[in-house]
Amino acid sequence: MLMPKKTKYRKLQRGRNRGVATRGVKISFGDYALQTCECAYITDRQIEAARRAMTRYIKRSGKVWIRIFPDKSVTRIPAETRMGKGKGSPEFWVAPVKAGHILFELSGVPTDTAKEAFRLAAHKLPCKTKFLVKEV
Repeated sequence: MLMPKKTKYRKLQRGRNRGVATRGVKISFGDYALQTCECAYITDRQIEAARRAMTRYIKRSGKVWIRIFPDKSVTRIPAETRMGKGKGSPEFWVAPVKAGHILFELSGVPTDTAKEAFRLAAHKLPCKTKFLVKEV
């Protein structure tokens, strides 16, 4: 799974994740891209599941770029624990994404193959997405 090697702080505050992305909204590396349509927290497991679904479908022929990284920790307190006793321990990592952010890019495959690969990957993600083609 994806996770940072080292972080300055182990436990982060939740914060708010709203609005439209201004960075990471253009296709930079590949010919096709999968873009979010809404804000979400995408976990390391969801990113890996989507990546596997894509690479299995394209049979490792094209090149895949992952444009997001889970660098925010989410903490949990054990079940049936009384109030108090501080913040819970980090359980998993998420990548907070805003609407319009590019998640994955793909090149080296035909358009219909890329579209189907991204459709399979989108089923693994918690947010609505759309397929983009690079304009020449």
